[in-house]
Amino acid sequence: MYRRCGFRHERRLRTLGVSTIAGIDEAGRGALAGPVVAAAVILPEKFRHRRLNDSKQLLPERREEIYHELVDDNAILWGVGIVDSIEIDAINILRATHKAMRAAIGALSLQPDHVLIDGLPVFPFPLPQTAIIDGDCFSLTIAAASVIAKVTRDTIMRDFCARFPEYCFSQHKGYGTELHLIKLHEHGPCPIHRRSFEPVAQPVFDFASRTSSAWDSRGEAGVPVSATERLQSPLS
Repeated sequence: MYRRCGFRHERRLRTLGVSTIAGIDEAGRGALAGPVVAAAVILPEKFRHRRLNDSKQLLPERREEIYHELVDDNAILWGVGIVDSIEIDAINILRATHKAMRAAIGALSLQPDHVLIDGLPVFPFPLPQTAIIDGDCFSLTIAAASVIAKVTRDTIMRDFCARFPEYCFSQHKGYGTELHLIKLHEHGPCPIHRRSFEPVAQPVFDFASRTSSAWDSRGEAGVPVSATERLQSPLS
């Protein structure tokens, strides 16, 4: 269902004296391969855009156009955080997503007073936050973050397609489509597949050793996953 994004959450915060507000969203949480990417965006208070909406509701061509309009606008501040498949396997997808979100906020040239986050609250987090379920459908600030996160990750997956053409990553971006599952069955996993995800985690696959990361994650060590965190980690 199409929903029109707006600034009602941002306006409410400004009536409380909050002046600088960032929106944050992620892409790739439910994929079987590749990184999870988060973006943080601070829009000008007078920002207007007739076509901006949740990235999932935009056609790819329109999404790319809006992405370039956002990142080329000097009045818009934005940053991204990337956590690769190796670290996702080490610390679990929920913690990896939260780490990418914190990295995206850290990449901003100006730290906001408050953050609007798509989905559930993020803990720990260095700033006051408001979590909004389906926030990318209601907040233009979160919607802008969703577009930047999605296009950034799609670009990464197209680059991976050039390195691993047999998996057709440019078509499915690492998600569990029928085509991807067919290629996974034919070839087994490649270095960017998430070993901790079904159906990648199957004993019939010969997992090649991976000793280096595609990005310098300066990471948090892998730790056991609690039952609570497992329940909070849907493939969404």
